[in-house]
Amino acid sequence: MLGASNGSLHPAAGVTAEAPGSGYGGDATAIAVHCLEDMKAEETVVIDLVGKTSIADTMIVTSGRSHRHVGAIAEKVVEALKTAGYGPVRVEGTTTCDWVLIDAGDIIVHVFRPEVRGFYNLEKMWGADRPNERAAPGTPSDEREEASVNKRAHG
Repeated sequence: MLGASNGSLHPAAGVTAEAPGSGYGGDATAIAVHCLEDMKAEETVVIDLVGKTSIADTMIVTSGRSHRHVGAIAEKVVEALKTAGYGPVRVEGTTTCDWVLIDAGDIIVHVFRPEVRGFYNLEKMWGADRPNERAAPGTPSDEREEASVNKRAHG
């Protein structure tokens, strides 16, 4: 599944501007998504974090079929982001390649083995599993999360 919108999922079709010399779309999200497609990453989800946190604007969660596939996907994404001028790109998890985290400033890419992804379930944590749930305009993100938790707890 490929996608994300405001706080949930949206199609990646709108990210197509060319970055000079990269061969991929012009922004970091487009570059990462195109790399993931090229490398046959599975179940890619793009999560819009604007208004939810200050750590990044976009989070991408995807899976590789094996340790080797996860490592190759991460290597390709890092290489493309650096080539396009998105540096410094920080990477964690390449020793075991169960979960590789790529931090490129405005975007964070998580590349998981399927079993590890299922355990951590980041999509649920960031609300991407609830695309139709929306907070009232003007509600601070902390209150939205509390309201969401209370709503689920009380029915």
